[in-house]
Amino acid sequence: MLFLSHFFCIIKDKFMKNMKIFGLTGTNAAGKGEAAKYLQKKGFSYFSLSDVLREEMAVLGIEPTRDNLIKFGNGMRKKFGPNALAIKVKPKLKSKSIVDSIRNVSEIKELRKIPGFKLIAVDAPIEVRFERAVKRNRIGDAVTLKDFIKKEKKEYSSNPTSQQLLKCMKEADIRIINGTSLADLHKNIKKSLKI
Repeated sequence: MLFLSHFFCIIKDKFMKNMKIFGLTGTNAAGKGEAAKYLQKKGFSYFSLSDVLREEMAVLGIEPTRDNLIKFGNGMRKKFGPNALAIKVKPKLKSKSIVDSIRNVSEIKELRKIPGFKLIAVDAPIEVRFERAVKRNRIGDAVTLKDFIKKEKKEYSSNPTSQQLLKCMKEADIRIINGTSLADLHKNIKKSLKI
C-alpha cells in the first residue's frame, strides 16, 4: 500500500509541475473574454469564477445581472471566506486551464498555490471599454459613460470580502493593454505567454 501511495504522489507531482494555469483579471470590457477564447483555441480549458456565482444564483432564482453578480459574490466571500470561489474552482482545473473573472486578491493567493499559475491583467482605455460594453449589450451593463464609471468603481474596494479589481491587477505577472484590434490582442498574448 505504501508503494501505491508513493507512486501516486510522484504522478501527482509530475502532473502539478507540468500545469499551465493562467488567471484572468482586468477591467470591464477590456477583452478578458476574447483572451480566454484565444487561449481555448490553443488547447486551454476554460473556467470562470463568475460561472461559479451564476450556478449558485440560478439555483436561488436570482437574475445574473452585473450588479447581482457583484452583490452575490461579495456575500459568498463574506460568508465562506474571500478565497471561496477559487477553492470551489480548483478541483475542476486541468493541466492547461484558464481561470477567468478573478476579482479578489485572496482568490489569487489561493490559485498561486498551484505550480505554474500566472495572472494576466487585461486593460484598455475607458472610452474603448465603454464602446465595447454598449456593443455587447449585456443585461445590467451601463448605458452612459458616467454610469459605466460609477459601476466600475464598485469593483475597486479594499474590503477583503469585496471585489478588489485594482489590487488584483497590481498582482499580475503579465499585463496586456487591449486598446486596438483583436489581431493585436492575439499577438500580445502569444508574445507575452510564449505560446
